[in-house]
Amino acid sequence: MLESGCKAVKEGVLEKRSDGLLQLWKKKRCILTEEGLLLASPKQPPPPQQQQQQPPPAAPSTEPAAKIKELHFSNMKTVDCVERKGKYVYFTVVMAEGKEIDFRCAQEQGWNAAITLQMVQYKNRQAILAVRSTRQKQQHLAQQPHGPRLRSASNSA
Repeated sequence: MLESGCKAVKEGVLEKRSDGLLQLWKKKRCILTEEGLLLASPKQPPPPQQQQQQPPPAAPSTEPAAKIKELHFSNMKTVDCVERKGKYVYFTVVMAEGKEIDFRCAQEQGWNAAITLQMVQYKNRQAILAVRSTRQKQQHLAQQPHGPRLRSASNSA
């Protein structure tokens, strides 16, 4: 997402519930963009935009690659606010394939609202692009030269 030049709309730390048996809450550094949500280790800052645009070096590195998980809005179905309890708001991101990812944050941070707003804006942009594409196809078909065949048929009659 960042390599496509999308700007960060919101940055901060969210807690994500692990998939393991104990389902512990783990802090994740989050970057919300116009395209989706990036999740990384809280200790590791995301790579600068300029460096991300360059392909990775061919030689294997001794450092482990930065593990950044991308939740793209095209794969998101909904953001469900589960409950407000104590100082936290708990919410679930439901992916298109049915996977549910649980998050929590301090109520005043408003991550669930920010993610929902960006997802709705993304889906609206995609719908507008789809309508424009359909209209362009219809206009292109309407401009096809059907006229000469019709004229020649009427002239021969």
